[in-house]
Amino acid sequence: MLSLWIAKTGLDGQNTRLGVISNNLANSSTTGYKRSRAVFNDLLYQNLRQVGAQSSQSTEIPTGMYLGTGVRVVGTQKIHQQGNLLNTGNSLDMAIQGRGFLQILQPDGSISYTRDGSLQLDSTGQIVNINGFVLQPAITIPNDAVSVTIGNDGTVSVLQPASTTPTQVGTIQLADFVNPTGLEPVGDNMFRQSVASGTATTSNPGLNGFGTVIQGSLETSNVNVVEELVSMIETQRAYEMNAKAIETADQMLAYLTQTL
Repeated sequence: MLSLWIAKTGLDGQNTRLGVISNNLANSSTTGYKRSRAVFNDLLYQNLRQVGAQSSQSTEIPTGMYLGTGVRVVGTQKIHQQGNLLNTGNSLDMAIQGRGFLQILQPDGSISYTRDGSLQLDSTGQIVNINGFVLQPAITIPNDAVSVTIGNDGTVSVLQPASTTPTQVGTIQLADFVNPTGLEPVGDNMFRQSVASGTATTSNPGLNGFGTVIQGSLETSNVNVVEELVSMIETQRAYEMNAKAIETADQMLAYLTQTL
């Protein structure tokens, strides 16, 4: 029966949506995480009566008769809205307020992009992310640095002993894309450039429409827990209704089989 197929596609779609919502909730405390949403398309329609056709009374039919064949998931979309800023007091933590991504050098030589500004120093004094991958452009902090200052424009300065004047040691550059939604999420709070995202453009923070850098803060995830819980309840109800439709269709088929 067609109704059984329709209910089955609805069941699969709601199951996928439930997985997306669950992942959002699981990452509600992940720094720089961007929530996802499932995108659906309705399937082809059976044309049982053509709209605008002539009826038996020689009048034009104002509406046709189309029977849908279900739904399918066509993608999961990242929502790149700004998350809240959390003050940490750590001089190497930085949050991006506005557009842009930090650039991280991967072991294979490629560049990944992230909104996670939880940065640290490695054994050589280079600024790295939580996994030890180097921030690009590379910035090295001298071993004898007393303090590190990161300006809103991305300039990194250090104060060294016996000096009253800060010394600039590098500048943080941000990357941005025409279509950030097209970036490929690869885990570890990272995104990778894709054909859909377009080529990365780089600039100093605060210029050319790029966001600014806030030292001593981190950007929290943009997941609204209450909103996700409401969506989960809606999805569970839709899942139950589709499951009930499958059960009912199965009972009807069993009844027809018995009576034939």
